[in-house]
Amino acid sequence: MCTSPSKMLNPDSFSVSTQGKPKVLIVGAGIAGLMLGILLERANIPYDIYERSAEVKTLGSAVYLGANITPLFKQIGIYDEFTARGKKCEHMDFFNEKRKPTFVMDFKASTFLGGSAGYIIPRSALYDLLLKQVPPHKLHMGKKILSTVQGDLGVQIRCSDGSFADGDILVGADGAYSGVRQNLYEQLKKEGKLPSCDDKALPYSCVCLVGQSSPMDPSVVPELTNPLCHYKNIVATDRRYSWSTYTAPDNVICWSVIQYLDGESAKLNDSFRNTEWGAEAAIAMCEDVWDFPLPGGNGNLTMGDIISNTPQNQISKAILEEKLFETWYHGRTVLIGDACHKVHPAGGQGAAVAMQDAVVLANWLNVLTSKSVKDVEKIFKEYKEESAPIAKLAFDHSRMIALISAKGVRASMVRCWIKNMPERQWKSLLSRVVCYRPQVSFLPLIKDTGTLTPCYQPSLEKTLAVLRDKGSKISINNDDHDGSETLCTPN
Repeated sequence: MCTSPSKMLNPDSFSVSTQGKPKVLIVGAGIAGLMLGILLERANIPYDIYERSAEVKTLGSAVYLGANITPLFKQIGIYDEFTARGKKCEHMDFFNEKRKPTFVMDFKASTFLGGSAGYIIPRSALYDLLLKQVPPHKLHMGKKILSTVQGDLGVQIRCSDGSFADGDILVGADGAYSGVRQNLYEQLKKEGKLPSCDDKALPYSCVCLVGQSSPMDPSVVPELTNPLCHYKNIVATDRRYSWSTYTAPDNVICWSVIQYLDGESAKLNDSFRNTEWGAEAAIAMCEDVWDFPLPGGNGNLTMGDIISNTPQNQISKAILEEKLFETWYHGRTVLIGDACHKVHPAGGQGAAVAMQDAVVLANWLNVLTSKSVKDVEKIFKEYKEESAPIAKLAFDHSRMIALISAKGVRASMVRCWIKNMPERQWKSLLSRVVCYRPQVSFLPLIKDTGTLTPCYQPSLEKTLAVLRDKGSKISINNDDHDGSETLCTPN
């Protein structure tokens, strides 16, 4: 809980118990922060979540989640509701500006490789599903972090409302412009310990307009009646844009428009870095893309038809940064999700990788018995060694997928490569995406049904060994991997 003293405490006088499980302070109530909270709740580890916004915001378009997150959702008991709120997605259809199909990216093979299908779910629906799993009294809104301090006995955060909270571990799950990361990096920079690569702004080359429509008329958009998701991507020929639509349950269409920036347009957008976009910026971009053609419907659909059926409070504009940070932890502070790896959304990997971070960290927090800085950093080191290669894989994959819709000679070459890729090579690419299917060791394990054996998950195997040594009984859900066969790696 937050309290309100007149000033920050000395880091060596925190009122944190040295007994029992660590008290975890999670900053950021996005997908990464909520998932970590859910897992700590299941593990009976004390925690609180601090969110800078005064109210829950469910902006965004849609999220693609597949076999690499299915075991986790089954472990925490939300898989059936997740699939009910989404639509199974088996392929992505590409079109030109004349609404003519150009090629199809078919990923049905990933269903057999990973043991479960992929689904498109509105971001708002996913967020609501996760939010319901966190007790309301554990979530503190309107808590913008001004500063953090850590010492031998604990860590403390100070919020803009004058309140503060202390604990054993601080988790920065507060996004690409993480306040926790900025405070940590300032400290490391003063001590001469910050790598030069982490002392640079996040690079970006495009901005994105996203939204989620109100229920639309299936007689106007017949694809809405199909139980499968229609995922359509239109690549412009002469203008620096691509745009996509995704059908969702309840006759909803999620959509996004990406503008690829040149030097001049990048300068115009740079003033919005590290700030929230105002409504005017989104409205202006809506006007720019209003007449963009869409395939389907009566043959005359445009982005304007979708935007006009989208509540203004469901439209947002953002810069799409990309960066893998080198420093993920120091002392009692650790970063997860976009705070330490911001990937391009085109690959549909950002949300999954953020939740996978939470799985690995939760496994280690559950077996942490000593609260000394030395032992805390040991589990942080294990966390990064497992999660960083997965994040790098997602980063590279997302960059490749983003190129399919981008402009220039290189993008054209990538499109040609994808269209003519042999089936065996395509399955190999899909295998790299679904190979890592992590689970937590403190909940009944899910039997994996994929034809591709899950790759080795160090946090699962090592913490299972610790739990067995303590005499814990390991339960396996035989209706659906016991985590023991480890034949492939995510490299």
